[in-house]
Amino acid sequence: MNAEVLEKFGGPDEFVLKNILVPDIGPSDVLIRVDYAGVGEWDIFEREGGYAEMLGIEPKFPYVLGSEGAGSVVAFGEKVSRFNVGDKVYAPGFLNPKGGFYAEYVALDSKYVFCIPDSLTLSESSVISGVGLTALRGIEDILELKQDETIMIFGASGGIGHLAVQLAKNMGARVFAVASGDDGVTMVKNLGIDDVVNGRKDDILSAASSFAPDGLDTALLTAGGEFAQKAIQCIRSDGRIAYPNGIYPEPKVPFGIRAIGYNGDPDHEIMRRLNNYIKLGNLTAHIYQTFLLKDACDAHLALNNHYLGKLCLKV
Repeated sequence: MNAEVLEKFGGPDEFVLKNILVPDIGPSDVLIRVDYAGVGEWDIFEREGGYAEMLGIEPKFPYVLGSEGAGSVVAFGEKVSRFNVGDKVYAPGFLNPKGGFYAEYVALDSKYVFCIPDSLTLSESSVISGVGLTALRGIEDILELKQDETIMIFGASGGIGHLAVQLAKNMGARVFAVASGDDGVTMVKNLGIDDVVNGRKDDILSAASSFAPDGLDTALLTAGGEFAQKAIQCIRSDGRIAYPNGIYPEPKVPFGIRAIGYNGDPDHEIMRRLNNYIKLGNLTAHIYQTFLLKDACDAHLALNNHYLGKLCLKV
């Protein structure tokens, strides 16, 4: 099969299109012919060898990135009974030991794999699992968001953020979104979120005060930095903040506010919950740009530029 591989960790110019063996499948695995692969900000850290060093993983080269994607089932192990050959499926595959989605085929444990709901296109489904489960983990498990509570989503036009605003709205919360750029504001408003400000130029504190005069109950921060730190002032004194581990710099939170960093690790249970939300038809994934597999280097360079939602590779 063709795959974009790394022969060593480093910059985006380390990607090489190479013909490698299709991965073997175990008794509980599903072999997927990949149509689209999501490109995530965390792929940069993996490409540079950050996860291997941090987690003490001995990397095997050629190394295939790609922590989420979608395609068709072509084979499965003897312990798998949920799928048929030809089923259209999507899955997260974070640090999959058999290789990621930047390839024509991927072999994954079936517990991560789900049939694509009718409400999603094939390309949308390829980019929704990693950011979707990270958003859901933060909002539902860490913040324990309740109906009618107020929540600020900081970074609302990004990958995690644009899923988070939709999930929070589905849970019946009042959503105050901070997006990036005028185009980000427009995109988030098109998702049905009315209270959106441009974090680059609008007065976040004044807008938040009008939205929630007594302070916001909760916040999900999907980015760090000066503006995120300023936005924390909008949270009431006994409020709650969640943020995915890895945002930099980590927020400095005033006394009285509970702040928890968390990991967006995939498991069957969180994917089942995300899949149920998608089936309701109220979640969509915004794809800003699609690259060909051979242009993975360009896709990674684009991660450093302004974009909305997600980037993906057409495999």
